[in-house]
Amino acid sequence: MAQLRHMLRDDDVNHEEQKQILELGMKFRENRFHHRPFEGPQGVAVLFDKPSTRTRSSFSIGVAELGGYPLVIDKSGSQLGRGEPISDTTEVLTRMAYAIVWRTFEQSRIEEMASVATVPVVNALTDEFHPCQVLADFLTLAQFKGGVDALEGMSIAYLGDAANNMANSYLLAGAVAGMHVAVAGPNGYLPDEAIVQDAEAIAATTGGSILVTTNPLEAVAGADCVFTDTWVSMGEESQYAVRSKPFWPYQVNEKLMGYAKPDALFQHCLPAYRGKEVTAEVINGPQSVVWDEAENRLHAQKALLTWLIGKQRGDESLLV
Repeated sequence: MAQLRHMLRDDDVNHEEQKQILELGMKFRENRFHHRPFEGPQGVAVLFDKPSTRTRSSFSIGVAELGGYPLVIDKSGSQLGRGEPISDTTEVLTRMAYAIVWRTFEQSRIEEMASVATVPVVNALTDEFHPCQVLADFLTLAQFKGGVDALEGMSIAYLGDAANNMANSYLLAGAVAGMHVAVAGPNGYLPDEAIVQDAEAIAATTGGSILVTTNPLEAVAGADCVFTDTWVSMGEESQYAVRSKPFWPYQVNEKLMGYAKPDALFQHCLPAYRGKEVTAEVINGPQSVVWDEAENRLHAQKALLTWLIGKQRGDESLLV
């Protein structure tokens, strides 16, 4: 049955749907041309209000490998950047493109787009969530830890700025997966209580659990994977010396990794600042899988787009 679906935040899919997308991602890892739902080529609009390397590369190449044409539009090349209403831009794109991918600022912007669109809308990063990154991260866990089924019951830890979009996405996506999710950051940089409550409600149905703490050792204890992110967001680089001060106790170094499981992995969504949120010894060391993680953006996003299009077209063959 045809059903228009979007991916705006990590809990827009349920436990079984997330598993289905990740299983599809594993198949794209094995065969990059597993499905080609945009054969034609059919156009997919990929919009960027923020700079990007991995997101731009993975969506552009991914859409092409799915048989489509990636129409990549930067803020400076879009009427959105000159103040055109989001609904007007969406009305145009939704009549031409088969899906819309947007990397933007406030979550409300992409929600407004999805309320108008008649094609799938994908959040390629907002200030609040980064669901495509976490799908890639979980695909990486599946790759190294025994498959998608092994994710259920796994323990993961995120350290650093726990009030940012990555922390929010790990909380929600980890809860959907049935994981035990711990996030640690300093006071003043902890997740919004509404996000925590949403994650806890989901975890109660999937067998997962949620821990929010200011103690980095408590978060990392027994973790199967340790995640971090830059302490300074895009546009705040000039404030690094001041802004980074509260985060030094949350640096991922070899001592901290020693509190995780002996075979724990390390992941970072990149770009990374060696010697700051993570030491060079960890990110360049044997537990680091950051390059596989970056590659998996391609496979996970192709899986997500294929799944969304399969749902919209009512084509069950695209879901496997």
